[in-house]
Amino acid sequence: MILIFGHKSPDTDATGSPIIWQWLLREIRGLNARAVLLGEPNLEARFVLRRWGLETPEIIDDLRPETEVVVVDTNNPAELPPGIADARIIEVIDHHLLSGGLGTIAPVPVTIRPLACTATVMHQLMGPDAACMPAEIQGVMLSCILSDTLEFRSPTTTAVDRELAESLAASLSVDIPSYAAEMFAAKSDMSAYSDAELLTVDAKSYEIGGKRIRISVLETTAPKSILERKPGLLEAMDSMAKSGGIDQILLFVVDILKQEATLLVPNEFTRRIAEKSFSAEVTGDTVRLPGIMSRKKQIIPNLSF
Repeated sequence: MILIFGHKSPDTDATGSPIIWQWLLREIRGLNARAVLLGEPNLEARFVLRRWGLETPEIIDDLRPETEVVVVDTNNPAELPPGIADARIIEVIDHHLLSGGLGTIAPVPVTIRPLACTATVMHQLMGPDAACMPAEIQGVMLSCILSDTLEFRSPTTTAVDRELAESLAASLSVDIPSYAAEMFAAKSDMSAYSDAELLTVDAKSYEIGGKRIRISVLETTAPKSILERKPGLLEAMDSMAKSGGIDQILLFVVDILKQEATLLVPNEFTRRIAEKSFSAEVTGDTVRLPGIMSRKKQIIPNLSF
């Protein structure tokens, strides 16, 4: 059995891409493959699964030695199960920067392309087989693109992503603005999450400049509902950093419609990061960052202490 999975704290791309690749390996290549997740999918991903009539893949927390796996939407060992070191990685498909640290027992296909989402990379790898995708797989692929590009607002968007999304939408008779609005509405209602849970909805860990940094991003059309919880979030950031051995948690609340982020500033260290990284003037415990929407393209490359 080949297991296919993306990163921990799965968003729409990390949920949908394993399902897409499961379809290809099973239905086209005749292989025994199964999509799994490394955590509960976020609210938007759950909406997408319901919308296209798909079951939520099994959630796993580790791997048995020698398990054959396909890693998608990440190549960062910190975002993968502890057992990844003893697994048999047979393929990596991604669109993020090369992190390093993954080991294989033999040469394997590794595809990392500068596109907005893994699903777009997969479409390219499918070649003519992409024409065989059933409606639900096309729908998931469309959803992954709209999610990762924030309906083409994100600076990660490429012409390839947009053209593919428009082609899929036409095939499915889906109106992109209306469907994207439904997706964003689904992930904007975060009232059911505790303050601590909000910090893990879309969180990725990095070591930058000798510091362990966790970057949490909350994309929403209703940022006010999150920022009203600032006192609890600031407290949770401090306690979670201490308990997790993390130097700093950075929380960016991205306003999809205004195309800007608000960074919470709990301490002097975060203030220095905001000022050095984004040329921001910080006067309180939050700072607006106009135009900042992408962790991959705008946050990570600019972080400076």
